Order: sequence, then structure tokens, then C-alpha cells
Amino acid sequence: MTQKELAYVEDAIGHESNIITILQETIKNIEDEKLKNFLQTELSEHTKTKEKLISKLEVNANVWSIING
Repeated sequence: MTQKELAYVEDAIGHESNIITILQETIKNIEDEKLKNFLQTELSEHTKTKEKLISKLEVNANVWSIING
């Protein structure tokens, strides 16, 4: 993974973290159950996306560790 790609993934993780925080706060403060359920689904999807991105970084770090090890 190039430095540019690595920076992109790190930025994407930050964006996902921000979205997750906003969704969590919004879910706490709304009463409409249909909207709350929708936002909980979105929260789950963004959490999965963040986990996938973190996994990509971990794989990249492991590869570099093996190469440079």
C-alpha cells in the first residue's frame, strides 16, 4: 500500500468514526422508533465499514513487518 493509499484509508477511518459518533448521539436523542431503527442499521453498517478499513491497515502493517522483519 502506498503512502497516499495509507493516508486515504486513515482519513476514511476518521470519517467513519465521526459518522458513528453522530449516529450514536442522534439515536440517544430521538424518540421516533422507525427513525431510531433506521439509524441503528446505519450505525451497524458504518461500524462494519470502519472495522474493514482497520483490518486493511492491520494486514498492511503485518505485510510490512514480514518484509522488513
